[in-house]
Amino acid sequence: MSLSLIAFLVLVAAFAVGSFTKINAGLLATVAAFGVGTLLAGMSIKDVIGQFPAGLFFILVGATLLFAIVRINGTIDLLAYWAERLAGDRKILVPILMFLLTAALASAGAFTPAAIAIVAPVGLALGTRFGISTLAMGLVIVQGANAGAFSPVNPFGVLGNKMLDGAGAADGSFKLYAYCFVFNAILAVIAYVLVQAIMKRRAAKAGVAGGDSAVKNDGGADAPQGSGVSGSGGAGTAVLTAPAQTAVAAGTRTSPEKVAATPMRVLTLVGIASLLVLTTVLGLDVGVASLVIAAVLIILDSSVQKPAVESMPWSAIILVTGIVTYVGMLEKMGALKELQEGIAGLGNSSLAALIASYVVAIVSAFASTTGTLGVISPVIEPIAMDPLLTPVGVVTAIAISSSVVDVSPMSTSGALLMASAQPKDERMFFRALLLWAIAMIGVVPLLVWFLFVQLGLG
Repeated sequence: MSLSLIAFLVLVAAFAVGSFTKINAGLLATVAAFGVGTLLAGMSIKDVIGQFPAGLFFILVGATLLFAIVRINGTIDLLAYWAERLAGDRKILVPILMFLLTAALASAGAFTPAAIAIVAPVGLALGTRFGISTLAMGLVIVQGANAGAFSPVNPFGVLGNKMLDGAGAADGSFKLYAYCFVFNAILAVIAYVLVQAIMKRRAAKAGVAGGDSAVKNDGGADAPQGSGVSGSGGAGTAVLTAPAQTAVAAGTRTSPEKVAATPMRVLTLVGIASLLVLTTVLGLDVGVASLVIAAVLIILDSSVQKPAVESMPWSAIILVTGIVTYVGMLEKMGALKELQEGIAGLGNSSLAALIASYVVAIVSAFASTTGTLGVISPVIEPIAMDPLLTPVGVVTAIAISSSVVDVSPMSTSGALLMASAQPKDERMFFRALLLWAIAMIGVVPLLVWFLFVQLGLG
C-alpha cells in the first residue's frame, strides 16, 4: 500500500468518525495531519503548520463575526422586512430574488464566499418568515453564487479562462459563463422543489402524529426557545422543518411587522455595502474587509461584541480549517500530484475528463475550489486540446464539477451556511449539507461529462 493511499484513508477515517459521532472531524484531521505528515511523510512540524489555511480562517472569522453583529443589532430583520414588503404575498419571489442577487454579486466579481456571506443571513431570515426551509434557501443561494462564479471577472472565471487559454479556446469565455449559469439555475430549482417537498411531507406527518400541539412546537417563529422540532417528529427533521410553523400559517399571514431603520442599522447597511465595494472594486480580502467593518461597528456600539463573539460557530471553523489543513498536507507530500499524474497517464482523453471531473468534485468538497482549479489546470489543458473533444465542453465539465460541491460543510460556502444554523441544529445542518454534497459528487460529474464532453456542447 502506497504512502499516498494510506494518507487518503486516514482522511476518510477522520471524516467518517466526525460524521457519525460528536467528535469534531476538523480536530481529528488536524491531529492526523501532524501524525501522517511527520511520521510517514517526513515533514517537519513547521511544514505541517504552514498548511493551516490562514486566509480561509480569516474569511470564516470575519464574515461570521460581521453577520453576527448584523443579526444581533436587528439589521437582518430590517432587510427581511423590506424584502417581505417587496415580495408581498408572492412567496415564489423570495428564492428567485435571493438567487438573482447572489448571482449578480458573483458575476460582478465578488468571491463566492463574499456573495454568500452578504445574502445568506438575509435570505435565510426572509425564508423563515415565508415558511421556506432554511436548507432549501441556503442551497438556492449557493447555486446563485455558483451561477455567477465563472464570469470573466470572478476568481473562478479567471481560472476557468486560464484553462481555456491553455487549450487554445480563449474565445469560449462567455460560453463557459453562460453554461455554468444555466446549469446552476436549473439545479437551484431542483434543490428548492425537492427540499420544500420533503419539508411539507415531514410537516404533514408531524401534524398527524402530534396534532395541533405539534404545529405549535415545531421550531417555528413562535416556538419556545430550544424547543426545536422534538415535539413534532424528532430532532432529525429540524433542518428541513424549522420554519414549518410559518409554512402552516402562510395562507393567513398578516402584513409584516414594521422594523425601524435606526441609525445603527443604517450604519450597518453602509458597512455591508462597503464590504461589497472593498471586495469587488478594490479587491480587498473578504476576511480582512469583514474584520475591519466588524471592528468599526463594535466601536460604534460595544454592547454587540460579547454576544457576537459568543454566537460565532467556532466548532464549524475548527471543522473546516482542520480538514483543509490535512488536504494541504496531502498536497505538500505529493499525494495530490501523484493523483494528477495517474489521470494524465490514462491515454483516453474522454475517460480522463470524466475521472478528472470526479476528482475535482471530491477534492473541492474538502478544500478550496480556487485551489483545486489551480492544481488541476495543468492536467486539464492537454485533455481539452484533444481534437475529438471541445475545449469549452471539457473546461465547463470541470468547472461545474468543482463548484457544485461548494455546499459541502467543509468548504467555505457550506461553512457559511452552517454558521447560519441555530446552535442546536448545527450537526443536523451539517449532515443535510453533507448528504447533498455527496449526491452532487455522485451525479453531477457524470451528467456534465455526458452533456459537455460526450455530446460536445460548447
